[in-house]
Amino acid sequence: MRVSRRDFMRAAACGIGSLALGKGLERAKGGERVLRRPNVLFIMTDQQTLSAIGAHGNRYLKTPHMDSLAEGGVRFEKSYCTSPVCSPARSSILTGRMPHVTGVEINGRTVKQGIANMGDVFRGAGYETAYTGKWHLGKESGFDFLRSEYPDGTNRDLGSHTDGFWAGRAVEFLRKKHRKPFLLFVSLQNPHDICHWIMGKKWLVEQAEPAKCPPLPTNFAVDPNEPEFVTSCRRRTYYGNEANWTTEWDENDWRQYLNAYYRLTERVDKEVGRVLDALRRGGLEKDTIIVFTSDHGEGCAAHKWVVKLMLYEEPVTVPLVIGYKGVIPARVADSRHLVSAIDIVPTLCDYAGIKPPEGLAGVSLRTVIEKPESPGREFVVAELMPEPKNTKMKGRMLRTRRYKYIVFSEGRKREMLFDLVSDPGETRNLALNPAMQKELNRHRMLLGRWIAVTGDDFIIPTPVRLETETGT
Repeated sequence: MRVSRRDFMRAAACGIGSLALGKGLERAKGGERVLRRPNVLFIMTDQQTLSAIGAHGNRYLKTPHMDSLAEGGVRFEKSYCTSPVCSPARSSILTGRMPHVTGVEINGRTVKQGIANMGDVFRGAGYETAYTGKWHLGKESGFDFLRSEYPDGTNRDLGSHTDGFWAGRAVEFLRKKHRKPFLLFVSLQNPHDICHWIMGKKWLVEQAEPAKCPPLPTNFAVDPNEPEFVTSCRRRTYYGNEANWTTEWDENDWRQYLNAYYRLTERVDKEVGRVLDALRRGGLEKDTIIVFTSDHGEGCAAHKWVVKLMLYEEPVTVPLVIGYKGVIPARVADSRHLVSAIDIVPTLCDYAGIKPPEGLAGVSLRTVIEKPESPGREFVVAELMPEPKNTKMKGRMLRTRRYKYIVFSEGRKREMLFDLVSDPGETRNLALNPAMQKELNRHRMLLGRWIAVTGDDFIIPTPVRLETETGT
């Protein structure tokens, strides 16, 4: 039976959909009900994995300002980016579409002409739209970009130099009077500086004694049956080549790396605090939806992986907190529902009473926020194009409620399947287990349908069969 795009996307969302769109949310004022569209404050860090926040239970760093956001809203604990690399992930956050649709599958590209971003949509609905910070999507559009000259000596590649400057532009914006509701997008760069730390800029973070550094993760070891695709990515000497700098590291080096990453995360948390303080001092908090997230995650030494460009949990999971005082419930940790970065645009449109663009892959999260017993998505998908010199080299990930399926376009052992309930560290590849054939085929089928419906050109390996090498 042929499945339409609309029916399949509805089934994938499994009950998540926009509530009836009105003209905005109503608030009581002087005994009367008045129409008021909320402001939106969108704060995004760069390369912050889901677990790198104190509210997630991480005791190796302190992020009081991010934690305050989690206290004030819903924190999603199964939140995924659409691609573990900057530009593709950002294109999805801003448009609600997958990278293969936006045309931004690697860094350095611009979203295809004719695809509206968040700024375009909200500006068209009468909002003042402003953006400060890292863009990383080529031609700028949809926002007024808040600028002034950088101070002398600023290294624009380092968040440690630029984040304070960008946060300052956001503070200035929030202190002004606004005649329209606004959408302010604050794009901060840390903890992305970990890339530079790995490649020799150790002065970025004060060295700590190894005994005071975070311990290595339980999934630190590399799988002896690692897919050939993953191994080849470790050897790349350009475009995300940080792994090459780790080949001679001992365990103390890895622990120093984790320490540096957490200190850089704490550094950007202070800038988040400055922006939140300006919002609150201006009396804007009660009329503002606040979204906090990151474009993608970080390897965090799992499988001896650093930075991004891989589909393991650490690079593809990101924080996502949505708060709206008096409207969205506070102090909620949602560990049930799968959510994707493509869901942000339709969610904000839903709360603002704005009709979202047609054909979005994402769906509004308002239903699962207001009705947490609803089932939510059946799965989320992420994409990978790690090699700009070979754009046919790709990977795809499909995460269901219990399992995670990863498939690569080439190499031996192209498929991986993990039971994230019994093996959250992804240490046992069940795709090599003949007893898991049925579950493997189910995930192949789900991904195949998603590929067909969304117009993806990725090809699942054929013939479909298991590899049964010894030692699995």
